[in-house]
Amino acid sequence: MSSYDDAPDTESPPSEGASPKKESKPKASSGKMSDKQKADLTKHMEKVGKDMSASEKKSHRMKMMSRMRKGMSATKAHNDIKKSS
Repeated sequence: MSSYDDAPDTESPPSEGASPKKESKPKASSGKMSDKQKADLTKHMEKVGKDMSASEKKSHRMKMMSRMRKGMSATKAHNDIKKSS
């Protein structure tokens, strides 16, 4: 009976180069919006939210924010919401 410790180490240990850190490229879904995205969303809501109730505005804004955090533009996010409705 051979024990696990006696087996030769055929796998190389994980090296630093195996999983390089991607610090220069931000995550697609960082959870935060840039100042430009916030300004775009505010401008969009002023244009679109005129004939919506308060709850409709909030719902639309939340949907827009979730899509924009993933990297969509305001126009693409709005079109995606219209498509899914």
